[in-house]
Amino acid sequence: MKSDEQAAAKALYKQLRALSWTQLWTVEVPQFDGSDPKERAARVAVIRAVGVVFAESGPEDLADAVRAWLRDLLKDPDEKIRRYAIAALPKVGAGLREETEMLALLQTTNSEREKKFLSESLEKIGTDQTLSAIQGQLLQTEQKTRAAVTRRDDPGRIEWSRSLAQWDGLRIHLRGRSGLETFVRDEVKSSRAFRVLDVLEGLVKVTPDQAFSLGDLYSLRCFGTVGFVLGDGTMEELPRVITSPLARGIFSTFTNGPIRYRLDFVGKGHQRGAVRTLANRTYAACQEILNDPRAALWSVDIHPLADKYLVEARPRTSPDPRFAYRRQYIPAASHPPLAACMAALAGNLDDEIVWDPFCGSGVELIECALRSRVRKLVGTDLSPEALGGSKENFAASEARSAEAEFILSDFREHQKIPELQPESVGLVISNPPLGMRVPIPDVRGLINDLFAAAAIVLRPGGQLIFTNPLRIERSPQTCLVRQSSQLVDMSGFSCRVERYVKVAGRK
Repeated sequence: MKSDEQAAAKALYKQLRALSWTQLWTVEVPQFDGSDPKERAARVAVIRAVGVVFAESGPEDLADAVRAWLRDLLKDPDEKIRRYAIAALPKVGAGLREETEMLALLQTTNSEREKKFLSESLEKIGTDQTLSAIQGQLLQTEQKTRAAVTRRDDPGRIEWSRSLAQWDGLRIHLRGRSGLETFVRDEVKSSRAFRVLDVLEGLVKVTPDQAFSLGDLYSLRCFGTVGFVLGDGTMEELPRVITSPLARGIFSTFTNGPIRYRLDFVGKGHQRGAVRTLANRTYAACQEILNDPRAALWSVDIHPLADKYLVEARPRTSPDPRFAYRRQYIPAASHPPLAACMAALAGNLDDEIVWDPFCGSGVELIECALRSRVRKLVGTDLSPEALGGSKENFAASEARSAEAEFILSDFREHQKIPELQPESVGLVISNPPLGMRVPIPDVRGLINDLFAAAAIVLRPGGQLIFTNPLRIERSPQTCLVRQSSQLVDMSGFSCRVERYVKVAGRK
């Protein structure tokens, strides 16, 4: 019987949800108000619909009237009606008056279910008034309310220039796509501030050799994400790890403002119960570190090990400051750390012409110019949208002082472009369409044509670096000799990042 009532309630809500705000407010609400208690209970979905539809299309001049109607429902003798009004109030912009009345109801109700609804709504709209009223009583509501109040008053920001003074023994995990570890390792080795400890699939473990800032760490461009290792332990020990002196030192150094974090059980999907329990226990251990899934500055990543968990603190940087120039995203365009790895593979490109035959969003060219003083960047593509994105991204980058030209052209017609004359180019670099997201009738033919074009335009000693979806035993152009080939995860399939060098005297 109960399931039949639930099905009827869902069907009614679906009908009400489709109504205009005017019809809902001027017809359905008066009908609901005038019904007998049994009919009101059956049509309680009207309250839910009012909250949702008003939030989408209700006129602002009716907001006070809508809130007053819902406040009156907080006094209804039917608990179900009160619960629906409690849930609807945050959607219509509940303020101090609504908060006060919900707090009063929280003190008088004996229903645990109603207390749960009140707590969830107060977590969304609560102010210092809520914090004062519930302090020490409802730990989860107190933490979520404090996080919301803090977020509204001072959202804070990541601090990039401040140096971490206590760095000795700190482990840092640089994570990225499988196959890019060697690029990350080599980049770390070329730095002065960090030292490689170990290299695993998709992970390079490093440690600092001196005091450093996040800006120093993010000067490395080949990794995907960075995690500061806070420690490990059983589930019961994790609050101690998250609030340890090491953790608080990292959070306070690299955060300007209150410390808010989001919990993530890596590879475990949604773990709401575990997140709630761990967040509450962590808050009980240290109230300065707030769990807040909304716009948090940090992620505390929980990685499962054999019999315990590894805890990492990861700055939540969006956009990634290293690639903030990427204003336009083109479907099938390169993942920026992959482009950075390809540019690093090319080495010094001072005074060279660099050509990307399939420039897409221009990331490979930009990364090359950020590493070297190239003479000129040339990008060709058949998509006007892609070229527009390349131009915008380039203009937003710190490489904008380099000379660059983005041309609507088939790469096979390179001879029509003055900069792409025979033996004039130092590097051909590209992540060509691989036939996955952008259909390519003949991928092998496309790759062969790319080799042919590179063999013509590259000077002796010039390089071809590209992502190759094919297994090629030897280069189709004898003058292009393969120097390296690295299998890389491309998010769902594998591809090879290959480097070829043009040898003089071969045809």
